[in-house]
Amino acid sequence: VIGVITKQLLALEVGHQGCTKLHVVDTMHERKALMASLADGFVALPGGYGTMEELFEVVTWTQLELHDKPVGLLNIRGYYDHLLAWLDHAVGVGFVRSNHKGIIVADEDPQQLIQRLRTVTLPKLKEWLQVSSQGIKDV
Repeated sequence: VIGVITKQLLALEVGHQGCTKLHVVDTMHERKALMASLADGFVALPGGYGTMEELFEVVTWTQLELHDKPVGLLNIRGYYDHLLAWLDHAVGVGFVRSNHKGIIVADEDPQQLIQRLRTVTLPKLKEWLQVSSQGIKDV
């Protein structure tokens, strides 16, 4: 396990000292950048605001092809059922493209989730944007 924590959080004694390697950085932006560079993929466990913020940031990075790493939700005891329903709603009203809903893979079983993340096909930016002489046009 590789941990990445800010000095501020470490001072509050919330750092896990049992990590194989623990990186201590100055800011949350540095923390997220380092975690993203070290990761082969992203899995959100049940969590709160910080988890949601980090989850949707890496999903957005996938949309923009800033990385090509899979994103998963470990949906323990249906914790993310309402979020998944909201994603269906966002697709239904046109704020999220249907193929982009598939960026997030959810499963309640950790082994199944990892297996699904290994085989997920991520959408390509050029598949949903059309570039013309006037700039980028949504298709």
